[in-house]
Amino acid sequence: MRLFLTITSLLTAFICSSQVTNEVNPPENIKTIILQELTSERQIPLIKLGKTLTLKFDDINGDEADYYYRINQYNFDWTPSALMKSEYLRGMDEQHIQDYVNSYNTLQIYSHFRLSIPNENVRITKTGNYIIEIYDDEDEIVFSKKFIVYQDRANVGVEIKRSRDLNHIESKQVVQFHISPQNNFFNNPKQNIKTLVFKNNNIKNSITNLKPQYTIGNKLMYRYDQEASFWAGNEYFYFDNKDIRGGNISLRRTELKDLYHNYLYTNRSRRHDTYTYNPDINGGFVVRNLNADNSNIEADYTQIHFSLENFENIGSRKIYVIGNFNNYQLDKNSELKFDQESGLYKNTSLIKQGFVNYKFITLTNNKIDHSFIDGNFYQTENEYTVVVYYRDIGARYDQVIGLGSASSINISN
Repeated sequence: MRLFLTITSLLTAFICSSQVTNEVNPPENIKTIILQELTSERQIPLIKLGKTLTLKFDDINGDEADYYYRINQYNFDWTPSALMKSEYLRGMDEQHIQDYVNSYNTLQIYSHFRLSIPNENVRITKTGNYIIEIYDDEDEIVFSKKFIVYQDRANVGVEIKRSRDLNHIESKQVVQFHISPQNNFFNNPKQNIKTLVFKNNNIKNSITNLKPQYTIGNKLMYRYDQEASFWAGNEYFYFDNKDIRGGNISLRRTELKDLYHNYLYTNRSRRHDTYTYNPDINGGFVVRNLNADNSNIEADYTQIHFSLENFENIGSRKIYVIGNFNNYQLDKNSELKFDQESGLYKNTSLIKQGFVNYKFITLTNNKIDHSFIDGNFYQTENEYTVVVYYRDIGARYDQVIGLGSASSINISN
C-alpha cells in the first residue's frame, strides 16, 4: 500500500508538472494591462536579460487594493520548468506592489499600479519563458501575463515571402528565416533548437513546430512555405480620442453621461473589397490625454461604442472586437451583439483614452477566423517575430538565445 501511494504521488506530480499553463484573464475591474520592456515602443512582452520590464495596470474600483506578484519560469511549451526559483531569481518575489497612485481629474476613478523588474527585491538571472502572477491579499490570482527573457547569442535573419501555393498567393504571408550561433556551434539542433514565430503583438497567434530543414555552413535554414504561413489579414481599424471632447475622422459623436461616451463611425466588412493601405500600429494602443501632464493617471476612461455592418449570414459564428487594448480576449465584454433596430452588430467597451487599434474576428466551434470580416490581402503590413530557444545536452531548462523580426512591407515573391 505504501509503495502504491508513493507511485501515485509521483505520477500526480509528473502530470501536474507537464500541464501547459495559460494566462489568467483579469476581472472586469482590472483594465489597461501593459507589460513591455521599459525602453521599447512595441507592446510585446520580450525583454533582454538585464533590461527593465515594466508592468502597468488600472483598478477602476479605485480603492487602493493590495496586490502582490510572483514570477515563475516555464519551458518552451509553457509547462513548469525543472529549475528551483532560487536558480532563476536573485532575491525574493511575492512582494507587495507599492508603486500606485489614484487618478487625477477624471470622471472614472481608478488606481494606477506600476511594477518594474528588476527592483530592490528581485532580479531575473536566466533567460526563458516566464509568467508574472498578480494576486490579492487572499492569495487569489487576479490575472497573469506571459513574457520572454532573451539574450543575443545567435543571429536570426528573417524574410517575409508570398505563398508559393497558388491557392493562397494573394492571401497568405510566409516567414522564412535562418539561425546561426555567434560563438559556438549547436549540439543536435533538430532536437535542441525550438522556435516561436508570431505575428504583430499577439503571441497567442503563433507557430511552434518548425525544425531546421538544412544547413549552410553554421546556419540553420528554415525555408518552409505552408508550414510557416500566416493568413495576411487586413490593416487594423483605429480610433483616437486623446481629445475626449473633440471630433475626428473616427469619432462620429460624443456624449457626456456618467462618463464620456464616444460613438465610432460604423465599420463594415472588407472581405470582398480591394486592399487599401491604412497605416496602423499592428494592434497596439497608446494611452494619451492631449491636455494632461501625466496620461497614466490623467487619461480618462470612456465608453466606446463599436458598430459593424455585415450583410453575410454568420450562422453560428460569434463576432468579437479585439486588439492589444483587451489582450485579444474573447469574452462577453468583447462580443458584438446583433441590434435588430439598426441592423448592425454592436458592442460597448470601457477603454482608456488614447490611440487604439482594433479589428473584428469571428469564433465558431472554438475556431478563430481572422478573415471572415476583414479578408486576407498579401499586401497587408504585418510585423513577424522569431524567438529561438536552445536546450543543450544535460540542460534543465530552455534558454532563449536570440530573436529576429521583419515587416511584410518588404514582402517578396
